[in-house]
Amino acid sequence: MEQWVPLFDIFLTSPTPESEASTWLNQSFSASSSTSTPITTGSFLSLLMKPLDSIVVDESSSSSSAWPPCTNRVMFIQTLPNMVQSRVLSFLGFERQRFSSSDLAKLARTVLSGSQELDFWVHRAARNLLDVVSESSYEWISCLSLDSGEDEFESLPGWLKDSAASSDLVLPWLPISPEELDWRTVNGNYENNYGSLSQVGEGEDEDMNDVLEEMNIDNPESVHLEPEIKKRAVSLKAWVVDFQSTSKTVGLAKEIRELCLEKGGDSFTVLGLIEPWLADDETASILLSHLTSGSEEELTWPSQVLCSIMLPKLLALEEPASRVLVTATVEYCKCHQRASEYALLFPLILRRDGINNPIYDVITRIIKESLHPAHVASFCQKLLCGQKDERKVICLPCHQYLITDKMVWTESFFNLLQSILNHNVHLSQNSVDQIIYQVQQLAERFSNSLKFGNFLLCFVTKCSPFLKHHKLILTRVVEHNKTFLAKSILGKLAGL
Repeated sequence: MEQWVPLFDIFLTSPTPESEASTWLNQSFSASSSTSTPITTGSFLSLLMKPLDSIVVDESSSSSSAWPPCTNRVMFIQTLPNMVQSRVLSFLGFERQRFSSSDLAKLARTVLSGSQELDFWVHRAARNLLDVVSESSYEWISCLSLDSGEDEFESLPGWLKDSAASSDLVLPWLPISPEELDWRTVNGNYENNYGSLSQVGEGEDEDMNDVLEEMNIDNPESVHLEPEIKKRAVSLKAWVVDFQSTSKTVGLAKEIRELCLEKGGDSFTVLGLIEPWLADDETASILLSHLTSGSEEELTWPSQVLCSIMLPKLLALEEPASRVLVTATVEYCKCHQRASEYALLFPLILRRDGINNPIYDVITRIIKESLHPAHVASFCQKLLCGQKDERKVICLPCHQYLITDKMVWTESFFNLLQSILNHNVHLSQNSVDQIIYQVQQLAERFSNSLKFGNFLLCFVTKCSPFLKHHKLILTRVVEHNKTFLAKSILGKLAGL
């Protein structure tokens, strides 16, 4: 166990645990080759899966009947803090080529099938690891074997090999040729790292179309409100700008919810009449915390809340946002990640004048504290490579003039991309290609920008596996850069 303490210390304290853990593992392989207990990937998995007895006490029972406590068998990894568990599982998915896929799948399944309630991020990391390993190892095919004997590591059963040899198709009921399967395997590995993000995106697009249709964003004039509801909404507008006490603001939130969701009023139109974005930051934070939805999957109402309270305030930011406003926004986005993507992140980044430093600070907080890296990778794919209709934006009609359908590349946006890369978000090849195209167009404009230079240095460092075919283009881009960072960037490019 002692030999693994430095590695667990990395998972506990490092801001970039995956990359540092990989470096430590590489160095330890060579350093331990001559020792009696060499460090191997197999021994690390054995440690993580080591069974231990966990004592469970039923607190609901009386002290006399609760003793002796019952014991459960758990793995060593399940005794670690939740943050360390999620980081370890994320690292295993990142470095899965070094480990046995069957052992990784067994580890992930055991974590997911535990009797205790899983932490949100641990569940996501384990689910992601299982998805990656299952698809890349063709486990869904191997489990069809009717033989009782053991198959070779990650190999097809013999009866399937015979069937494949007699046909141009891999399986009679699966119309995919071997060449096409190989192509999908090679080109699909990255997206499989995050659980088939493209398929998730298609499902989200369908949901978003339903939401947009329900909100009548394209034709708000077609919505008819009863006079009584309209009158009540106008009266609540005066209440919004007149903060008196927390309890009265909580009452205001209750009134807004009832008027929008219970009394038959079109919530999007009602919120436009109430204008809750006019509230001060403290009132807005109270409203946000009391207008949350109980379901994480709910999209319509959380999107309406975000785009009517927080989005207008953030679009107009020219100075750093107040702590109370940012904290409330981050906490709300943790509970409603999809809504934050469509009603906050997309509109802010597609701001007509581009994002500035105050907006960059808020977006960075949301990405780091509210979203999983896999979600951020999917978001970047849609942002950088998606067409106009793929960048779904939810906002009130009166604020649409502040948002465009084209990306505005500013220094702050390059800062944002750098923060995303430093947050261990793995961009797809398409996203990387689009960034290279943009920096090529903007090299002259930002030739004196240190922020642009810092981004290039980070980009070349973090995305080096995707840049080999773009080495010449990036070298020309860097040659336009007049900052002291140019030499360091060229040195990194030379090592590709």
